[in-house]
Amino acid sequence: MSTPAEILQDVGRNWPIYASMPIIAAAIGYVTKLVAIEMMFRPLEFVGRKPFLGWQGVIPRRAAKMAGIACDTMTSQLITPAEIFGRLDPRRVAEEIEKPLLASIEDITREVAAATQPDLWEALPGRVKNLIVERIQKQSPKMVEKVMLQMQQDIDSVFDLKEMVVTHLVRDKALLNRIFREAGHKEFKFIANCGAPFGFAIGLLQTLAWAVFREPLLLPAFGLITGWATDWLALKMVFFPVEPKRYFGLFTWQGLFLRRRAEVARDYGDLIAREIITPRNVVEAVLRGPLSDRLFALVQREVYRLVDEQAGFARPLVVVAVGGRQYQRIKQLVTVKVMERLPETMSAVEDYATDAMDIRNTLMTKMQQLTPAQFERLLRPAFEQDEWMLIAVGALLGFCVGELQILIVEFLAR
Repeated sequence: MSTPAEILQDVGRNWPIYASMPIIAAAIGYVTKLVAIEMMFRPLEFVGRKPFLGWQGVIPRRAAKMAGIACDTMTSQLITPAEIFGRLDPRRVAEEIEKPLLASIEDITREVAAATQPDLWEALPGRVKNLIVERIQKQSPKMVEKVMLQMQQDIDSVFDLKEMVVTHLVRDKALLNRIFREAGHKEFKFIANCGAPFGFAIGLLQTLAWAVFREPLLLPAFGLITGWATDWLALKMVFFPVEPKRYFGLFTWQGLFLRRRAEVARDYGDLIAREIITPRNVVEAVLRGPLSDRLFALVQREVYRLVDEQAGFARPLVVVAVGGRQYQRIKQLVTVKVMERLPETMSAVEDYATDAMDIRNTLMTKMQQLTPAQFERLLRPAFEQDEWMLIAVGALLGFCVGELQILIVEFLAR
């Protein structure tokens, strides 16, 4: 241990080295924060040699789990399938899609007739053909309305909101990144910015310890402490305490993310409504999701009923004319054609559905009603999955910079 006189003499002789220590420590704090943040999101796909030699962003690597956590909060506390579909008026839906629906019905009727009974269809007078098409068109909006009512009564049997959200986010890892990045953009900025002052403060202690002990291992040790402590402290300040708490009787602190509830709710609700729970995605999930076979059965039942009704009293004659098996094939083919045309037909209802479902405002309102502990779960999972690894990387980088400091000090001391 050096005496005070020796310390003052050494500081005077090597003041550039002493002056650089807190500055380098501040740089370590700042850079390790930037690296930790980017490691959460990048790269989207694994780079390197699996399983251990390389890296993939924490969130993209755990896309399914991250999406599941985000979706659990969304579906259990913010919005439900019944709430989404309950706001749609079946009659209004039928009105919105009436024009494309009628065009589709005309095409479907002619396609099915031409495919199953081309000779019979061609032999019919044009007026009769048109009459058949018009009769089916007249009943089609009622069929749509009835199907919508049945769906609303048991929406969980035909639509899995969680599966839709998770599938969409796992397929689009960049969008999953955006959810967490945009929800916490100010917190990430704070984490990066606080690295410098935290690092500078630790650097002052490092400078004092070096002046007193002149132990080479102090520099990498303080670098490691700087990288670890500043990462850990910054993460804690973002989420803790959950409730406002007064410290030392001087100031009150609450986790930064929790203090921005209104702003986060607005941005989060807007992104989810614009990118994920959209009418187009909902329709696609209903028509092509794992429960789509149940919707097919529902539509099939209504199509069969409609075809039978239009056959009316002539149904026995029709069955005799075309054959029972062919008659069933006609109804099956109509159902298949209707399902094929539904995505295009339903696109006409998107504007109405967007306004009626009002996903953005619903999410904003519900998010502001969450308790602080529930609200924290929106962003916290992005950090806690591999938080130890991010902090460890910060510590390792700090240690390496500390070793570099030793080389610089030894070079300047020559």
